[in-house]
Amino acid sequence: MFETHVSEAMGSEANASGAADGPALAAGERIALVDVNNFYVSCERVFDPRLEGRPVVVLSNNDGCVVSRSEEAKRLGIKTGAPWFQLAPQAQRWGLVARSSNYELYGDMSARVMEVLGRFGTWQEVYSIDESFLGVAGDEARLRTEGGRIRDAVRRLVGVPVCVGIAPTKTLAKFANHIAKRNPGMDGVCSLGSLPRGEAERIQSRVPVTGLWGVGPRTGKRLNALGIETVADLRAADPLAIRKRFSVVLQRTVLELNGTPCIPHAEERADKQQVMFSRSFAVPVSTLEEMDQVMAVYAQKGAARLAAEGMRAAVVSVSAGTSRFSAGVESAPAASVALPSPTQDPIVLTRAAVGAMRGRMVPGVPYVRAGVLFSGLSRADAAGEQAMLEPFAEERNESGIADVLGAVRAKFGEAAIGLGQGGLAEPAAWTMKREFSSPRYTTEWADLPVARA
Repeated sequence: MFETHVSEAMGSEANASGAADGPALAAGERIALVDVNNFYVSCERVFDPRLEGRPVVVLSNNDGCVVSRSEEAKRLGIKTGAPWFQLAPQAQRWGLVARSSNYELYGDMSARVMEVLGRFGTWQEVYSIDESFLGVAGDEARLRTEGGRIRDAVRRLVGVPVCVGIAPTKTLAKFANHIAKRNPGMDGVCSLGSLPRGEAERIQSRVPVTGLWGVGPRTGKRLNALGIETVADLRAADPLAIRKRFSVVLQRTVLELNGTPCIPHAEERADKQQVMFSRSFAVPVSTLEEMDQVMAVYAQKGAARLAAEGMRAAVVSVSAGTSRFSAGVESAPAASVALPSPTQDPIVLTRAAVGAMRGRMVPGVPYVRAGVLFSGLSRADAAGEQAMLEPFAEERNESGIADVLGAVRAKFGEAAIGLGQGGLAEPAAWTMKREFSSPRYTTEWADLPVARA
């Protein structure tokens, strides 16, 4: 096992290497990690209380595998990634309920959760769709109370349950959240500083190192080979030796376990590099006409995202592919088209996507997935300024249809309008399979829940 020279490594050498260059916390400030419990399942339960107390799973694209499980489903032994076709025969006997992924609902619910959390932090960093770091301040009694207030507010205003972990560093906050989730007596809140003396260390000595944020199975095996089996073992390791054998990232984890903030805030990129819309098909696509429909629909979906983010694209790339399990012809056509000028016009983008794929698809071959990617992005306002600086450049012949489509969708829902196949109310047969989909309660007027007294 590594020698334990933590205090030495946390001194001048670590600072000189930049490993301990973490977020600057105000005096008395701590980091809270707020995580929604079983997020997808919890979103489904908000609008369907009949699911409370029942085993529930949410499935991946085309209802393939389990991506989210309720606690009741976990107790049945159902694992993340379990294929639905293997679970379906036992579903009725178990009382198991399946839901297709409802990304529109989950995205909107996530935004609502993050808005509520932002009211409580001196700063906020949204880490994922269901997790957020917050800056919180106060003594231990106040921190514990604040964690409870956060939990109650999210439950009352959004309807989903969360757990709160509070500690001096992000890594320890994630670990505190882990403790809160597994100890019902804590009421979903764990501040490491309020635990009995030595309790956090005792828990760390029982948790495998792979149970720690950022330590995956491959890194875990390498650590195990060096005698580092638990979180406590990693905390006691020499950070400089860890850096030499692994990486500065894992060195920061060691320092964070010892209370030194090292992981900086993840700053949101000011400029995206690309926007992509990609899906697998419920039914393989094998004709030119069907692939034209796919490209048209996917290009419009991507164009809507461009417009919503105020971006224009200079390059359109398309791709498709057959199944790697297929016994027939393998085909993976792909192409890129440079546009005359950056645009967010769905007509221009749709024509480019459809045209790029034509001639590259092999008719009769069953394609199971496709995607449209927009790159060479620039801000819409910046593109306009550039056009003013280029008086002899080709005129930007945007139809303005993006604004019209956006306004209609904002008022009547995403499915209210579209171009060609994208505007049809009845989806094509190849559209992603969502056999168990719940309504889009918060993003579609037609799906608004109705309360009757």
